[in-house]
Amino acid sequence: MADCRAEDCEEEKDKSSGRQGPERRLIIQSTSLNDPKLSKLKEVLIDWTNRTLKVEHIVVRSLEEDLYDGLVLHHLLLCMCVLIVGRLAGVQLQVDEIALSADAQVRKLEVILAALNETLEINEEKSKWSVKLIHSRDLLATLHILVAMARRFQPDLVLPANVSVEVIQCEVTKSGIKSDKQTELITSQSNSSEDLQRESNKECPIDELFKLEAHKIETVKKAILHFVNKNMSSLGLNVTDLEKQFADGVILLLLIGQLEGFFIPLYQFHLCPVGFPEMLHNVTLALDLLIDRGLPVQSVNPEDIVSQDISATVKLLYYLFKRHKNK
Repeated sequence: MADCRAEDCEEEKDKSSGRQGPERRLIIQSTSLNDPKLSKLKEVLIDWTNRTLKVEHIVVRSLEEDLYDGLVLHHLLLCMCVLIVGRLAGVQLQVDEIALSADAQVRKLEVILAALNETLEINEEKSKWSVKLIHSRDLLATLHILVAMARRFQPDLVLPANVSVEVIQCEVTKSGIKSDKQTELITSQSNSSEDLQRESNKECPIDELFKLEAHKIETVKKAILHFVNKNMSSLGLNVTDLEKQFADGVILLLLIGQLEGFFIPLYQFHLCPVGFPEMLHNVTLALDLLIDRGLPVQSVNPEDIVSQDISATVKLLYYLFKRHKNK
């Protein structure tokens, strides 16, 4: 049995979730907090949240510290509903924009989590989060709620697979305090590398497109070209030839930076690449960045991009277009 102080358990008793009962709490062991897979999951969730809320000018830096008052969850839920169906899909949240007092924050979280559980079709008693847990900055509950939202609202987001933590289950009973160690799974095998590779190798709409008539291919290429130039105009760049101008990887990296909202240091790639190896380095870096950010481009061969294979280039740009076309 693991050690657990009585006063800690009594405090945790008041913050327990409905799923676990009023006298039980899972506490992440400190050794699990340094797990690279857990750190990667937190990084992916923060990045996804910030990209989603970019239009709201909301920036999340810490999952525990920035989500406890309900503001981020409020906007994240609304943005996701609008993104999926173009409207709020019946979600009505009568809450204050900013809740300053603890009581106001709890009331706001009650409304938001009720709407969220309904949207996710999760029974409150079976959920792995609660108002008290989120408001008390419980990392485990916060991770569970964000993973559930990501899977519901953006299923193409690649989350690290098989992320788990060692926890102490602390329980107050009539006979005293019980504590035990166990493993809590946060993400499952559904995001395993084998599954992701299988998903990447599925017949892409672009693969189907190149089996059609030439004029249909040209229509799609024009749409993607318009999308590219719209997002590159602020840099004073104009693309007229998808095959040739993306072959060296420079414009591709700049486009990724524009769309994903970050700057790629110039020392990481060749701004004026000379020869096939330097061009391949740029394109490979671009693909690695996209894979890290959840785009299923594992089946795209960087050598094909450098060799000006139009189907490979259009497929790569299609995934960027699909993610950012409404932004």
